[in-house]
Amino acid sequence: MRRLLVTGGAGFIGSNFVHHVIENTDDQVTVLDKLTYAGNRASIAGLPDDRVTFVKGDIADADLVDDVFGGVDAVVHYAAESHNDNSLNDPRPFLDTNIIGTYTLLEAARRHGTRFHHISTDEVYGDLELDDPERFTESTPYNPSSPYSSTKAGSDLLVRAWVRSFGVQATISNCSNNYGPYQHVEKFIPRQITNVLRGIRPKLYGAGENVRDWIHADDHSSAVLSILDHGVVGQTYLIGADGEMNNKNVVELILSLMGRRADDYDHVTDRTGHDLRYAIDSTKLRTELGWQPAYSDFTAGLAATIEWYRAHEGWWSPAKDATEAFYSSLGQ
Repeated sequence: MRRLLVTGGAGFIGSNFVHHVIENTDDQVTVLDKLTYAGNRASIAGLPDDRVTFVKGDIADADLVDDVFGGVDAVVHYAAESHNDNSLNDPRPFLDTNIIGTYTLLEAARRHGTRFHHISTDEVYGDLELDDPERFTESTPYNPSSPYSSTKAGSDLLVRAWVRSFGVQATISNCSNNYGPYQHVEKFIPRQITNVLRGIRPKLYGAGENVRDWIHADDHSSAVLSILDHGVVGQTYLIGADGEMNNKNVVELILSLMGRRADDYDHVTDRTGHDLRYAIDSTKLRTELGWQPAYSDFTAGLAATIEWYRAHEGWWSPAKDATEAFYSSLGQ
């Protein structure tokens, strides 16, 4: 049994990881989360009190971070500002959390000698052309295109520097786009699902040709646990489930699965600097660590996600009106 510290464990991907750990290991978990708009205590409600402890706080608070590192065997660092649109509107919180927050955690890991796993994104690599057969690998040069992806790239580089300069026992994973339970309604897939549930026509940026490589959050969680258990310190692993699909097809699939006409959506002005295509080559993770995704069928995973949102309106409804008001103010 280990004691894990999970930063951002009340957010979307972090909370899914906490559930995965509780269901699949004997580990105990301390969740450290600032509870910004994207964090929700309800996402980890019902988990056993003797195995999950919650601490509200900021990862940039050095004294608090030092306290919660006491007695911890490993840290899994999910906490981040992560929404591209928000980073275009106000980049500062992304610098505070993604750069300063990660630095603060790394310094604590250095002092305490704590195993550290850093969660990152494929967006640090920029984007690929729609007709490019290539996919991102661990050796792809960084080429971030937004304040969000730039700060995540910066945090990755900090981790690498702390490994090399100070011997911090860290690994990094860069993952493709996640979907699944507990995702905030500002994000692409839950926004469209909850729009349909509310009787609102879904919204699609531009022509919808932008391609994302989708992975279910449960598969991301199992990959991270595999890296934590078996990954080589200092190494980076890319996590993906071969789920490439353009945004237009995703919206149309959501509508079809929910019993609506596939063309029952509206086009809105495309986002500034909207990346064209992400695609992950997860060969290293699969061959070296033996990981495989459980949700190899995107349609099945999406159908399960739709049913989760249908059954959990009480979880997502409080944030829905404010989210749609914000997008409406942007004409989106």
